[in-house]
Formats: sequence, structure tokens, C-alpha cells
Amino acid sequence: MNLQSELNKTSLFSNLELLANQVVEGFISGIHKSPFHGFSAEFAEHKIYNDGESTKHIDWKLFAKTDKLYTKRYEEETNLRCHMILDSSASMYYPEVKDLSASNLNKIGFGVLAIAALMNTLKRQRDAVGLSVYSDSYNFYSPEKGSERHHQMLLAKLSEISLDTKPAQQTETYTYLHQIAENIKRRSLIFLFTDMFQNSADDEKIFDALRHLKYNKHEVVLFHLLDRSTEFHFDFDNTPKRFLDVESGEHIDLYSSNIKEAYERSVTSYFEDLKLKCAQYKIKYVEVDIKGDFSKILNTYLVERKKFV
Repeated sequence: MNLQSELNKTSLFSNLELLANQVVEGFISGIHKSPFHGFSAEFAEHKIYNDGESTKHIDWKLFAKTDKLYTKRYEEETNLRCHMILDSSASMYYPEVKDLSASNLNKIGFGVLAIAALMNTLKRQRDAVGLSVYSDSYNFYSPEKGSERHHQMLLAKLSEISLDTKPAQQTETYTYLHQIAENIKRRSLIFLFTDMFQNSADDEKIFDALRHLKYNKHEVVLFHLLDRSTEFHFDFDNTPKRFLDVESGEHIDLYSSNIKEAYERSVTSYFEDLKLKCAQYKIKYVEVDIKGDFSKILNTYLVERKKFV
């Protein structure tokens, strides 16, 4: 049976944990022989076995080759605290997708599956994970924990969010990032998933809120989610279309080719400003195309985890 094919025939989020496992194992198998290598205590070196020591860590395969007893030494495990923050406002449900699947995602679907994949790696490492969700209100908060029950509760919440048919039309990023900063008491690695669209606060205020997280000694990674073909390059067929702002309700009728060049210049300038501000405040900025794979997410996690601990 082709597992991926079967999974894609059903609703993505009824198989969220299984697909998250698949995302992680597919990624890790590309950089390690074993898909699970590096997600528990990591091997450091061999040392000669001394009489009287525990035989638990003897490398019997090496003994078969050398006829000498060696034990494996491992690097000391560290307990990481990680908090995921997800923007669940209406703009995150773009583009409209009737049947979510691993190969057919909108921004919220990509964010949910990316968080589930990160949770999977944290679970294997026995690290603690928390979740905050906001839009026009602080919709959900759960502190960092590492239990199986907590893991399943977060997966259920993520599935619920992804299938929301009436998302909030307003985005209060500035307000709720400050509240989230107050809730996270201990130093954590924080991942924020958002499309950076808001209509009630300017970017300076949002970065003031992100700076609040940095002031509390957290490390912050901003995953900027977008459908690059349409939201960056404005690639639409050249027929008259109505473009609707799902958060404000405003609309405009036009031919996409008439403004494509000016639109791209404006968006490029905006993205460059975001990158500069993130660099200024020492926030890791990662642009993520939702039509791509999850390698940027997981690569960033591995790099930032190593720096954090």
C-alpha cells in the first residue's frame, strides 16, 4: 500500500500525528542513516570498558569486530522549553482550500503541520512544548509540558484550528504578543508562525512586542508564511478579478497584469524592511513558501536548538 497516497485521500488533519511523523522521518532520513538518530541522547565517543562497570552501554557490535570491550558515552541531555505561537486570523486561511492534504495546503494548514512536526521532534527529545493561538483575541494558551497527554491535547487543538470555517477577521498581533510574553515565565525557544498581515497596528508596534519576548531572554524565530506565487509575484491569469481583503472586507476590481510590476516592487521593499528590523532586534527571520516542503522549518529548528542549549 502506498501510505502517502492513502493519506492524501482522506482529510489531512484526521492523520495529523501520522503525517507529522512522516514529515520528520522523511527529513531526518535525508541527513542521517537512521530517521531517529540525534533525537535522544547523542553518541559522543567510545571508551575502554573497566571491570565492575555496568554492561548496559557496551557496544557489542564493536566487540564482535575487535574482540575488545568498549562502552558508548553520550552527550548529556538538555531539556529544552519551546513555545509555538500561531496567528489564526482570516488571512492565514488563504488560499481557500476545500480538502486539506499534505500536497494542498493553505497558510494555516502549513503552519499547523509544521508545528505538529516540530512537536514530534521535541517529544522524541523529551523536551517541553507550549502553544499560543491568537487572532482578534488570545484564543488559546497552554504552558510548556512534555507529557503524552499534553502532546495529544495540542494536536487536537491544532486540528480544530485548521478546520475553522469562520476565522476571526481582525489580527491583534501587537496586543497578544505582549500577553504571551507575560505568560512564558522561563527562558524558551519561541517560534512564531504568521503572514505578518494586520490592520490595527503598525509594524513598529509589532516589533516592540517581539522585543518584549527578547527582553525576557527568549530566543525568537519568525516564520513568515506566504503563498509566494500569488502573494509575492502576483501571478494570476490576466482576466478581470475582484481582490478581497478578508480581514477588512475592502475590495478592488482590476487586471492583475496592470499592477503586477508595481506590486512586486512594493512587496519586495516590505519584505526587506521586515528582514532589517528582525536583524536589528536579533530575531531570526525565515521566509517560508507554503507550496514548498518543510525543510526550512526543520533545518531552522535544528540550528536554533543547537545554539539555544
